[in-house]
Amino acid sequence: MNIIIVGLSHKTAPVEIREKLSFPADTIAESLKKLCGNYGINEGVIVSTCNRVEVFAVTPDIEKGLWQVKRFLSEYHNIPLFNDALDEHLYTFASEDAVKHLFRVAAGLDSMVLGEPQILGQMKDAYGYAIQHGAAGIIINKLFHKAFSVAKRIRTETKIGSSAVSISYAAVELAKKIFGAIENKTAMLVGAGEMAELAARHLLNNGVKEIMIANRSYERAVEMARAFNGAPIMFREFAHYLKKVDVVIVSTAAPKFIIHPEQIEETIKERKNKPMFFIDISVPRNIDPLINKIDNVYLYDIDDLQGVVAANIKERQSEVQDAENIIKEEIEKFYRWIKSLDVVPTIISLRKKFDEIKNEELNEALASLKDLSDEQKKTIEKMADAIAKKILHDPVTHLKKESNKVEGDFYIEAARKLFDLDKEEGQEIKEIKKG
Repeated sequence: MNIIIVGLSHKTAPVEIREKLSFPADTIAESLKKLCGNYGINEGVIVSTCNRVEVFAVTPDIEKGLWQVKRFLSEYHNIPLFNDALDEHLYTFASEDAVKHLFRVAAGLDSMVLGEPQILGQMKDAYGYAIQHGAAGIIINKLFHKAFSVAKRIRTETKIGSSAVSISYAAVELAKKIFGAIENKTAMLVGAGEMAELAARHLLNNGVKEIMIANRSYERAVEMARAFNGAPIMFREFAHYLKKVDVVIVSTAAPKFIIHPEQIEETIKERKNKPMFFIDISVPRNIDPLINKIDNVYLYDIDDLQGVVAANIKERQSEVQDAENIIKEEIEKFYRWIKSLDVVPTIISLRKKFDEIKNEELNEALASLKDLSDEQKKTIEKMADAIAKKILHDPVTHLKKESNKVEGDFYIEAARKLFDLDKEEGQEIKEIKKG
């Protein structure tokens, strides 16, 4: 059996192509049934995210399997494979290249944001659907469990996911550096857009005690406060609450400064010089940069944060080679297991043939030795069993050992020819058909 992948991603296809090939969660059962029922695929998993659509499949024939999966994508979504240039956006992988790609995707090495962990959860969901709907067998099970363990190992043994590579995350990481820790700190979000929402999520994940949310639309402030167990405040009143706040993240569409030095000088006095950390991710800026001159006040704007993100991305990229080395090592382990699947039927056939020969000769010998006691017969039977096991020991041991190597297929084939195992199995099939 062979492992193949057919897919497209943000690297090969624009969003208008990717969205046409997406598989919403409520269609996965039907799509997996069609993939494995109508296209000659033994096992399959469909991963569908905003940045990628990939079909992982197990097939007896690589070329035929790749073509069948392409045909499945084309026919399922009713998109011509060639006329609409779908084929030029698709990439394919087979065998070890497919396993390598899967491991890289699971570890976030193929993501738009290097090392991001979200894809791993999405792949676990996709694998769960395949299990639930009977599309995953022994190879997919082993493959995906190995992918998950590889991703975990890479995150544990490298720093590929340790540094902030989003503006909102970088903002919170900077706050932690200023305060040492932000547990039990109070934060304020001025503006309730997507970036502010991400910042709120990161703040809560890092133990912030309370979040206040101010927005020009008070209804939106209330909605977001409800989602994050925060406190909504009227936009025109946010300045009155600054004295209670340690971290302020500003993200509005205001065309001018809404926070000024004189406000913060008064606020710091009321706070008895307790430090304040301001993050201005608005464009144009909403906080007068002169507040940075006030003692115990720290201000970072969008350019500062982008510099931090760029440095962190560079740090992550320096970890890629270590991650690739782990993947290479784990691919070798996985293929040792795959090759062991090939040798198991041969060993079973070998043992069966030796048992049949042993039993045939033993029965013939015992039939000619009529005066033996039951104890003597048991002794002869034990001796026959021991002889068969000892003769088989070395061939079986070497087969198991050599099957893990590049030339493992040669040893398996040699054993089958030397002991005429294929002839035996062929005869057995004929007898079953006759019966």
